[in-house]
Amino acid sequence: MNTIKIADTTLCREDRSFSFKEKLEIIRQLDRMNCDAIELPEIVNPRTDILMVRTASSFVKKSILSVAAGSTEESIENAAAALSAAKKARIRITVPTSSVGMEYFMRKKAAGMLEWIAKAVSLAKTHVADVEFCAVDATRSDEEFLLEAISTAVSAGATGVSVCDSAAGMLPDDFAEFAAKIVEKAGVPVGVACSDINGLATAEAIMATRRGVATVKTSVGGDSVPTETFATLIKNCGDTYGFESSISLTELKRITEQICRIAGITKNDKTGVASVQSEDNGIRLDASDTVEAVASAVAKLGYDLSDEDAQKVHEEVCRVAEKRKVGSAELEAIVASVALQVPDSYKLVSYVINNGNIINSSAQVTLERDGKQLLGVAIGDGPIDAAFVAIEQIIGHRYELDDFQIQSVTEGKEAMGSAVVKLRFEGKLYSGNGISVDIIGASIRAYINAVNKIVYEEHND
Repeated sequence: MNTIKIADTTLCREDRSFSFKEKLEIIRQLDRMNCDAIELPEIVNPRTDILMVRTASSFVKKSILSVAAGSTEESIENAAAALSAAKKARIRITVPTSSVGMEYFMRKKAAGMLEWIAKAVSLAKTHVADVEFCAVDATRSDEEFLLEAISTAVSAGATGVSVCDSAAGMLPDDFAEFAAKIVEKAGVPVGVACSDINGLATAEAIMATRRGVATVKTSVGGDSVPTETFATLIKNCGDTYGFESSISLTELKRITEQICRIAGITKNDKTGVASVQSEDNGIRLDASDTVEAVASAVAKLGYDLSDEDAQKVHEEVCRVAEKRKVGSAELEAIVASVALQVPDSYKLVSYVINNGNIINSSAQVTLERDGKQLLGVAIGDGPIDAAFVAIEQIIGHRYELDDFQIQSVTEGKEAMGSAVVKLRFEGKLYSGNGISVDIIGASIRAYINAVNKIVYEEHND
């Protein structure tokens, strides 16, 4: 039986910005799910990013922690410093190998790139035993040069290589043939990363494994091979075709749903309303439950919260439980919206919405910052737009609203609403979550949640 290794790349997605706590919780869940490797992006802010990886190293026991290195020696040293306490550490030397990519991103010709690959892999090898060489646009590269680059990396000490169909330019059978050539020549285990913009990534990946590929890079959300889909495919077809994975299938659905909640990922379209169901787990909380009772219920869902976060969850449970009992679905939404976030620069104090079919919608929102209450009053195209404009008036900045979604966490006329707001600032996407039995309140909380992430990152930069 061939065991296909799965390397999860959820935290490497450029279209998401996660808080410190969100990153740690996603890593914790991926380790619990038995991912063979958890891939992390290049160290950008050494102070916070190195601390995050070292903190994750304290609890990750099963998965390899893999940190990308950029195009400088400093980035390799930073990756090594971050991984210094990891039980299983890997540095990824990630470079473009197409002629356009080399010149545009690295300012190097072929000879210069080969020299850098040898130097980078050798330097990484002095810090960790496990070094992976990744060709990010391999399918657009000159085949002869790509093979030479892989040979150079392996000669310098790379213990594995990965090739990427970044542009989704190949059909599955052609990509499998391409990957087979790499497997034949590499001399070390080969992994693949496939873009899913054509909906064929899973097919490309599974066919490549049948031609000798050892590892597939997946992610929860994004345009890569979907983690849940690929692991389920292995489960359903493994006996017939002789392959398996180490993924915990009993944890797969629950954990991917948890990560979706944390990341603000929904499976409906951008404007639709969906009902999200999860296993009951016997959880029924009300306003009389203690912090300890709530923490026990959260632990049953698989989350490991600090005392501070447990207190925040308890307070939110009590608020929500004034209207209805809190089950597992609501509790997971609460954890995602209040426990795994950055410190609150802005806090919601109150809001008043006026809306009707014969008046313009207006909103009066009061936020608190540094102990001072700030008032915003605005008119908008509907109650939610008015509320967002009022918040923008308070903070003095108008962010680009990239996406806005409302979900029903439970069913019925008293259903709890979960809102996701995605704001774009300086090219990065910041996702905020909010929950309430009032969808306008959920939307306001989600918007403030996203704003707090932007403010926190600006302050720390």
